[in-house]
Amino acid sequence: MEPRATGAAFRRAGSASQPKNFIQKSEVSNRRGMVDNRYATALVIACVLSALATVYLSVAVGTQHWYQYSSPPVYGEHNASELRSLHDEFAHGEFDEKTYSDSLFRLNGTVGLWWRCLQVPTNTDWYKEPDPKMVMECVSFTLSQQFTPKYKEPGNHNSGEDMIRTYLWRCQFLLPLVALGLVVLGGLVGFCACVCRSLSPTLGIGLLHLLAGLCSLATVCCFLAGMDLMHRVSVVPDRVDATLGWSLYLALISSPLHMMAAALLVWAARSHSKSYYRMTAYRVA
Repeated sequence: MEPRATGAAFRRAGSASQPKNFIQKSEVSNRRGMVDNRYATALVIACVLSALATVYLSVAVGTQHWYQYSSPPVYGEHNASELRSLHDEFAHGEFDEKTYSDSLFRLNGTVGLWWRCLQVPTNTDWYKEPDPKMVMECVSFTLSQQFTPKYKEPGNHNSGEDMIRTYLWRCQFLLPLVALGLVVLGGLVGFCACVCRSLSPTLGIGLLHLLAGLCSLATVCCFLAGMDLMHRVSVVPDRVDATLGWSLYLALISSPLHMMAAALLVWAARSHSKSYYRMTAYRVA
């Protein structure tokens, strides 16, 4: 009778342990599902933030409203002929920093990373009208003009090259291109990771977005520093007001958006790796 009793006891113990094992497995699967949902939510939000930041930065790079000048109204034919000559040099003359900066000061100009624009009248006797009709006329910076050195005295090539302003200008148009390139590279890596169903490259994608955000922020800083130095070495006419344009604000907003996307991607990558190691250790145990 003792062997039978012992066998029955083992069967009862085995049947009692089966529900416990089933409950533990179901709890682990539920936790894993909750973790996967958190990762998916973080990745979706990061993708949305990255897309918004990329659109904002692209629009900022392609528009001219980074810095705007508000010039006083013009009275008299003499002043009108002077402004007309400035406009002709701006549109058809040789590229010179002093020439286009004086035109921007006097003719309600706006300047961006790749464009410089003036508000010009539509008719010849515009100075006689109280409220003449104005149109925006823009000229783009060519690639060679972007690399043109800046001088300590604008317009005076014998004054020596101003290295600080030269490299600030070059950085302000190269850094946003680097930022967009990093985001595109991160998107390609992310697409490949989705095809392979792997979260391993997520940490690298987050670091790419962090670098893109830093490049966007550095672009704004370089632009503002360059404009401040240019105003110091130039003669700005009286009653000319300068304001920041909406293109600059778009570039500035894109920086924290890229950084928030980077933070979500880095969090998802690190949390997933920790959860994966815990699941592996639990299965081994």
